[in-house]
Amino acid sequence: QLVESGGGSVQAGGSLRLSCVASGRSFSSHAVGWFRQAPGKEREFVAAISWGGGNTFYADPVKGRFTVSRVNAKNTVYLQMNSLKPEDTAVYYCAAVVEWNSGRYYLTRDEYDYWGQGTQVTVSS
Repeated sequence: QLVESGGGSVQAGGSLRLSCVASGRSFSSHAVGWFRQAPGKEREFVAAISWGGGNTFYADPVKGRFTVSRVNAKNTVYLQMNSLKPEDTAVYYCAAVVEWNSGRYYLTRDEYDYWGQGTQVTVSS
C-alpha cells in the first residue's frame, strides 16, 4: 500500500513537499513515479525515479521546479515542489512497480502496478 501526504493549499510561488510511504512492502527494487490529475483532465505524468535513486525524469511543465528523491531505508519517496503555479493544482498520486534494474524508471500509467490514494495540491494566484 502506498500513502501520499504533504498536500495542501499554497499561494503561487510557494513550495510543498509530498511524501509517498510504502507500507507492507519494501520500496527497494521498485521504480516510483508521480502523477497528477486536475479536474476534468486525464491523469498525467509528473516525475519518475529509479529504485537506486540515480536516475530521474521530469515532465516539461515541472522541469526545474520539482525534484523527486527517495530514501529506501525509510520506504519513502519525496516530491519537492517549488515555484508552484495555479496550473499545478491537482490531486497528486505516487505509483510503484517492481524493477530489478536499479537505473530504470517508467513514464506511463500502464507501467505501474501500485497506486496511492492521492493528495490534493491547490495553488492560488
